[in-house]
Amino acid sequence: MRWLLALLFLALPAAAEEVVLGLSQNEVAITTNFNGSEIFVFGAVKREAPMPEGALGVVVTITGPPTPVTVRKKERRFGIWVNTDEVEITATPSYYAVATSGELEEVLSIRENLRYKVSVPSMIQSVSAPDSVIDVSSYVAALIRIRENAGAYQTLEGKVVVDADTLFRTRIRLPAALTEGDYQTRIFLTRDGNVVAQYETSIDVRKVGLERWLFSLSRNQPFLYGLMSLAIAIVAGWGASAAFSLLRN
Repeated sequence: MRWLLALLFLALPAAAEEVVLGLSQNEVAITTNFNGSEIFVFGAVKREAPMPEGALGVVVTITGPPTPVTVRKKERRFGIWVNTDEVEITATPSYYAVATSGELEEVLSIRENLRYKVSVPSMIQSVSAPDSVIDVSSYVAALIRIRENAGAYQTLEGKVVVDADTLFRTRIRLPAALTEGDYQTRIFLTRDGNVVAQYETSIDVRKVGLERWLFSLSRNQPFLYGLMSLAIAIVAGWGASAAFSLLRN
């Protein structure tokens, strides 16, 4: 059986095109003065045969760890704004960026987009809503709009530069508010909207130094963390009061 599988594997044709990828950094350290980072993605198309026909497209995506989100609708009642209906989204990336070498609809077909979940809306899944909510899509659209304004969701059409149908490069900005974890990075090569090759790697985002220590303390020893926070607040309040007293005198 093993030799038969080996023969079948050898009989398979080699991929016409493959991705050779590089990243400016595969680790991001979150420190006390961290204000974001820029990832430079570059690579080349490796070919074992003459270049196939069809327009070449390149798509690069970076996906942050998934987090649950509750989206609430506010309405004005009796002169005040109150929360009414809410929708639970249990699987949505904390960060997502997609960069393409052209318009997304031209580089990637609708079928391939749904298959590989490339566009921002296709990444949001597992939506739970009560029967009173009729238009669930409006809640998803609101979440996307809020995170796009914050820079957490990015659609960068035409931002991947392709040279001589072989070399490609792009820059993607990571915001300051990042969730710790592995950020999955995917690169797709397309021909006439169809994916012909793909490559996956990851970027490790972690807190370091004082940020790491405070985060671990708050999770592992919350009582001690609370006492320390209270002590800092008391000292800060006393210091501000003393400073104002000196200024008055």
